[in-house]
Parts: sequence; C-alpha cells; structure tokens
Amino acid sequence: MKCPICKKDVTPENPDMPFCSERCRLIDLGVWASEGYVISSPATPSMEDEAE
Repeated sequence: MKCPICKKDVTPENPDMPFCSERCRLIDLGVWASEGYVISSPATPSMEDEAE
C-alpha cells in the first residue's frame, strides 16, 4: 500500500497505517481541519429522470 500523502510504501505493521509516518498523518489531519477535503453532496436527478 502507498501512503496517500507522500506515496511511499507502507507495511501493514506500521503503527501509522495507512500513512508512512506521523508527519504524513498530521498533514492529512491538517487538510481535513482546514476543510481541504469535502464530501460531495448527493447528485440531483437529471431532467430526463424527472420527465418519467
């Protein structure tokens, strides 16, 4: 598996899994805290779906 931040290989035994290190884990946390990641809103039905 690759670290989602720096793309280094990560072993399942790594205590910071899925990250390679505490540094990458904290970078990811900072992105979440600054609202850098968002969960998309539900898709709205298209006009074709409404016509049925």
